[in-house]
Amino acid sequence: MALGFCQNLVTDNVSVVEGEMAIISCRVKNNDDSVIQLLNPNRQTIYFRDMRPLKDARFQLVNFSDNELRVSLSNVSLSDEGRYVCQLYTDPPQEAYADITVLIPPGNPIIEARDEVLSEGNETEMTCTAMSSKPAATIRWMKGDKELPGRSAPVELSYDKMYTVTSRLTFTVSKEDDGVPVVCIVDHPAVKDFQAQKYLEVQYKPEVKIVVEFPQGLTREGENLELTCQAKGKPQPQRVNWVKVDDDVPSHAVITGGDLYIENLNKSYNGTYRCMASNSVGESFDDYILYVYDSRAGEGAPRTVDHAVIGGVVAVVVFAMLCLLIVLGRYFARHKGTYFTHEAKGADDAADADTAIINAEGGHTNSDEKKEYYI
Repeated sequence: MALGFCQNLVTDNVSVVEGEMAIISCRVKNNDDSVIQLLNPNRQTIYFRDMRPLKDARFQLVNFSDNELRVSLSNVSLSDEGRYVCQLYTDPPQEAYADITVLIPPGNPIIEARDEVLSEGNETEMTCTAMSSKPAATIRWMKGDKELPGRSAPVELSYDKMYTVTSRLTFTVSKEDDGVPVVCIVDHPAVKDFQAQKYLEVQYKPEVKIVVEFPQGLTREGENLELTCQAKGKPQPQRVNWVKVDDDVPSHAVITGGDLYIENLNKSYNGTYRCMASNSVGESFDDYILYVYDSRAGEGAPRTVDHAVIGGVVAVVVFAMLCLLIVLGRYFARHKGTYFTHEAKGADDAADADTAIINAEGGHTNSDEKKEYYI
């Protein structure tokens, strides 16, 4: 904020984009009916109180009171830039200064690449230029969602005080950069979200992977083997090759495109089978190690599990039978003791020894009937 010789008169500096409108406000605190006027940088009177002596119709009165003179300037051009004077007629006169700064946005940024098509691992350079701005713009670089540091060239200043800025970006590309945008972002107070971008085209050697289609488990004698070679690159490889490392592929093996098929496996086929793919960038491969097991390999483990299950069931059955025998034994032991106890009861009731013997043998004539108890 620019202040006058005393604190009674104040105004503000103004920044405005070329072609837009600027507002100049001359404000007075504790005014004593002194006259306010606004002068242009050439000290020509624009407004004297609420009257406009200057014939430039772009200046219009927005507000006039004892405490403020507010004027608008439409369609601002670079020639309007300068120091405007708010003047208060006091003794001595007071002045406050409002500097108008005209902002000129740059033209559309121009992005250029040294290489249109790149190979992975190569270095490339891009340039971005923002022309004819005021003040000078600044340039930032983004590759995808990552910001990269650029190198600014010396700023160029034209005869009409316009600035041209150029930035260079150098980086090494990888296959992951294919299709990724590189963005040149121009920062300037007169514009927002001003940018240009270029998508990378990166060629890379094939990525090769062997997939086992059959069998899913162990490879046993007598079974068949089917392998598929998957290859992806840019440019896409036109064909793939199957070889056996340090040996020949079995004569009866069938190769169709990327598929390798071998029937009736035996241990002589053991070894490393390699799938190779190439394009203009380079060559890649993947290996599969074949080991042929006996035809009954892997069958022992399930039988062991079956025997263990059967053994557990037998143990439970034997334990249950032992428990049943113990219960039955105790039951019959109690039943037998009760029987003999009641058989001998007649001897206890006899009058003499002879009668007791007769009663014990079952030949007594006692009126009480012998009873048997089953518990």
